[in-house]
Amino acid sequence: MHEVAAVNPWEALAYLVSGVLFILALRGLSSPASSRRGNRYGMAGMAIAVVTTLVTHELANPIEVLGAIAIGAVIGVVMARKIAMTAMPQLVAAFHSLVGLAAVAVAAAAYLNPIAFGIADASGQIFTVSRVEMGLGIAIGAITFSGSVIAFLKLNGNMSGAPIMLPLRHLINLGTLAGILGLVAYFTMDQSPWVFWTVTGLSFVIGFLLIIPIGGADMPVVVSMLNSYSGWAAAAMGFTLGNTAMIITGALVGASGAILSYIMCKAMNRSFISVIAGGFGADDAGAAGGGSKEQRPWKPGSADDAAFLMSQAENVIIVPGYGMAVAQAQHALREMADLLKKEGVNVKYAIHPVAGRMPGHMNVLLAEANVPYDEVFELEDINNEFAQCDVAFVIGANDVTNPSAKTDKSSPIYGMPVLDVEKAKTVLFVKRSMGGVGYAGVDNDVFYMDQTMMLLGDAKKMADDIVKALNGGGH
Repeated sequence: MHEVAAVNPWEALAYLVSGVLFILALRGLSSPASSRRGNRYGMAGMAIAVVTTLVTHELANPIEVLGAIAIGAVIGVVMARKIAMTAMPQLVAAFHSLVGLAAVAVAAAAYLNPIAFGIADASGQIFTVSRVEMGLGIAIGAITFSGSVIAFLKLNGNMSGAPIMLPLRHLINLGTLAGILGLVAYFTMDQSPWVFWTVTGLSFVIGFLLIIPIGGADMPVVVSMLNSYSGWAAAAMGFTLGNTAMIITGALVGASGAILSYIMCKAMNRSFISVIAGGFGADDAGAAGGGSKEQRPWKPGSADDAAFLMSQAENVIIVPGYGMAVAQAQHALREMADLLKKEGVNVKYAIHPVAGRMPGHMNVLLAEANVPYDEVFELEDINNEFAQCDVAFVIGANDVTNPSAKTDKSSPIYGMPVLDVEKAKTVLFVKRSMGGVGYAGVDNDVFYMDQTMMLLGDAKKMADDIVKALNGGGH
């Protein structure tokens, strides 16, 4: 693909329009109420950018390019239709890996044939500024790819969600990162193949090393962080290609992902710097001590018990988690809440910033079930209401309701703000069985408290049974 020699003002205008649409897309995606509109803006912006690029460049082989677009479109449509909402986090991680791999492929192509990309003189010597862009682009892209692969494997259950602690990991990580930066600097003076491919190889390695020490409870922040990395990789390659749309889009994704990661780190009481360094939120003591589980007395309950208690309550706060997502219980949950509201019960939903496996996971599921937006509250807006709450109905949320995060320094979730469900007068805790623990591998003291009633079984079946009891139990 060869760039046109003369600058086309219509090309610049089209890329500007697509950039504005991307900004509007991010604005729309900031709220569930406007997310559909935001998606439409993003699709329109990407369509304009792709068409503009195809029209204003000479295609070496139009059939190959259009064929690749068609294949990608078919794969995208099939995946979008078939993917379950519970699998969205790992799908996002997989997409991030593809963005990183694409950046690596573009950088490699530009390195192997720099004259065709317009980044070298007649002798094939790559311009210094292009070497910087290329080195950073391939490093960030490779880190994004390998890190996203590990995130996918953890989220998909192919790899343990527990932190994997390597000896001297911080020293190894810092040494590898220093080596990458040093070689990128040396690449500006020597474009030998060994320098370029060593940077590539080390970057793939550090991506693995940065993500494997991170535990399951912190994976939503990892997904957000990798999203940011993929944006910066795309922006760097945009400079290499001289493509304004890639620069704008990459910078928007990179900046928004970094801001989201920072916000989530604050919400989880984590250090943003330690996120970037990898292995945050887990130390050796926490990793070793997090999996213990005691045999303690607990109180079983039934759907009829839950229906009676909630129908007699004034205030009920529902706390959804990943277990709700796995069981696809959001529709039954909304039906249960509607029946309670008809009986005069005040119902609210409490969402933890990292509930589920990616940012906004619970919000998306509740929006899919048509739960009113004004009934859904974030942790900081509702946490002080649990003390005045009659019933806290926890459905499939473990780590984000675990009070050990406030007291147990050996816990891998120590320091993470949690929803104070233990302060409610009654806690109804829906869980598949007492044998399992949350994604972080930590038992929850709330299970064994006097005011807690455990509702064991599939979350959707339990919600359906409660709905039946509310309908036919005469409460």
